Amino acid sequence: MRVLVEVLHPAHVHVFRNAIQVWRARGDEVLVLSRKKEVANELLEAYGIPFESISELKRGKLSLAVEMVVRDTRMLTRALSFRPDVLVGVMGVTIVQVGKLIRRPAVVFYDTENAGITNSFVYPLAHSVCTPDCYEGSVRGRHVTYPSYHELAYLHPKRFTPDPSVVRRAGLEPNEPYFLLRFVSWQASHDLGEQGFDLAMKRRMVELAQRYGRVLISSEGPLPEDLEPLRFRAPPEEMHHFIAHARVLVGESATMASEAAVLGVPAFYIADTGRGYTNHEQLHYGLVWNYKRAEAAQALAQFEELCTDPALSSKMAAARARLLAERIDLTGWMVDYVDQVVRGEA
Repeated sequence: MRVLVEVLHPAHVHVFRNAIQVWRARGDEVLVLSRKKEVANELLEAYGIPFESISELKRGKLSLAVEMVVRDTRMLTRALSFRPDVLVGVMGVTIVQVGKLIRRPAVVFYDTENAGITNSFVYPLAHSVCTPDCYEGSVRGRHVTYPSYHELAYLHPKRFTPDPSVVRRAGLEPNEPYFLLRFVSWQASHDLGEQGFDLAMKRRMVELAQRYGRVLISSEGPLPEDLEPLRFRAPPEEMHHFIAHARVLVGESATMASEAAVLGVPAFYIADTGRGYTNHEQLHYGLVWNYKRAEAAQALAQFEELCTDPALSSKMAAARARLLAERIDLTGWMVDYVDQVVRGEA
């Protein structure tokens, strides 16, 4: 089998890296075409995944449109020579176009409802759109659901074991209270119209968290001089070990909130656009707290309440156990489904 995998964002590396390993181990040919965005290419290198970087997301109002044309052209050229049996990706805006042109199925894995413009274009062109069963949007086209989250493709216990020595190398003790704050750049196509925390709110978060432990900041953009010393500086492929041992995660990233949740770490997702999966993780397992930006003050009050709860760790461990009993290893499901597509059985 010949599989073309598109990587547009660092999170996509994680979603597919174990499936890529399975495909290659059994003799399938895999072509990974990436976009240079944040640390996506660095992660591919760290995991030993061969790839070709075919586009780069730059700043500017027209950057997304210009980059799309470049990526479409280069992927089509590569696909014609590689001749894949199937194309897979998250979001899928390029693979569905190329898949139609070369008459091969494009399977889209997505979990972001508010990418309305992109989804209305991509979904009807895809062979199938695979989403978590808690996806709250509509899908025009073939819609397949699974009882899992994207983050369980790489953080399910079958795929990941937290290593305390990684945290110790950074000068932290795994059992000491430390907090992760996550600030994003708001440059993705689904971030149009979204705004992040202002500097005053970021400082307020840091000040509050520092009352209860140390602070690490994961930021896609620059930080002011007073916050820069708190920046997370370990290799990006080690981030999940730090999340797993954190006391609480607070930030603007739905993906990182969900990563914390499946690892049993309470998470706050504060943004004006929600996600079905973080809602599900809150309503069913009590592992995520979803707030709008205007509700940041309430979020911080809830955060402080958690920090003073002596039973927090045991509550979160029990919640995670329930989650893992009900949610599946997504990598295994993904490999099986793609096989069915190639065989013409799905």
